[in-house]
Amino acid sequence: MRAYTEIISEKTHYFDSKEPFTTELGGLLPSLRVAYRTWGTLNARKDNVILICQALTGSADADAWWEGMFSNGGAFDESRDFIICTNVLGSCYGTTGPISINPLTGSHYGPDFPPITIRDMVHVQRRLLAGLGIVQVKLVVGASLGGMQVLEWGFLYPDVVQALMPMGASGRHSSWCIGQSEAQRQAIYADCDWNGGWYKEGHPPAKGLAAARMMAMCTYRSFENFQSRFGREYQQEGKTFKVESYLRHQGRKLVERFDANTYITLTKAMDLHDLSRGRGEYEEVLRSIRLPVEILSINSDILYPKEEQEELARLMPNSSILYLDEPYGHDAFLIDVETVSSMVRNFLDRLEP
Repeated sequence: MRAYTEIISEKTHYFDSKEPFTTELGGLLPSLRVAYRTWGTLNARKDNVILICQALTGSADADAWWEGMFSNGGAFDESRDFIICTNVLGSCYGTTGPISINPLTGSHYGPDFPPITIRDMVHVQRRLLAGLGIVQVKLVVGASLGGMQVLEWGFLYPDVVQALMPMGASGRHSSWCIGQSEAQRQAIYADCDWNGGWYKEGHPPAKGLAAARMMAMCTYRSFENFQSRFGREYQQEGKTFKVESYLRHQGRKLVERFDANTYITLTKAMDLHDLSRGRGEYEEVLRSIRLPVEILSINSDILYPKEEQEELARLMPNSSILYLDEPYGHDAFLIDVETVSSMVRNFLDRLEP
């Protein structure tokens, strides 16, 4: 069993809950552990809280994967705000997930980890905040999978959160995204004994997970970005194109730090994302939210195109939309952090009484 937790910062805290957790789809987790990080100081009123929601392969260490957002006067200003980032339910960086030990069996959950949803992730985050004595959050912010969590916060706990800022996310996962996720999962399935054999042998399906990451990277960037960055140049003359070398490198990097069952669990949760599930007609559900919502759309995003964010902005009555006009594709929120940080801080400043 690989020690994925060795990658976690020494500053990570853990919240343990012995209360069982029933998932939206009827699964049961006998207990929960949540890994989280904090920055800044909680004020006496406990109302200066910003909650960061992570993307697919992220962790609670937001200052590592979203480094440029942390600064004086920036999005996450430790002198003004108390910032929290949790590792999501189902992940492999400290929160209960497939690599965790099931207390009922004494073995890793592995592929037997129950299916989860975005709503489950938010409910677990709420349990953590309650355990910390936090009853009010002034902003929930995140991109991609994080943006889905942000939107669900607005529907599940509108009395707790004061404002939302989802980035590069939709109100429900499209067939385009579901298809991409399934192709990536099939690459993993094709490279392993799907009875959880790699847990027993200690050999994860490295080729399948690497291939899944390579596919994903092709949707995280754009045609223009790949053309300008790689063109048809060779890494090794006549043997390997630069883009091939780049994708293989990205695949190897993920294998070194991530778990295959975790990847499957989280991508399936993303595919189930639908704000209207069990709530009514999609358009009416979106019209029912009254919280201030600032939506960030990335013009070059081929995974979550701007039309999906424009639909949210059109239907949510107290919303506005900003555009990140960069050629990087979906990952632009991680690249042009100076602009994104300024957008978040401007929204926070407008929320001040």
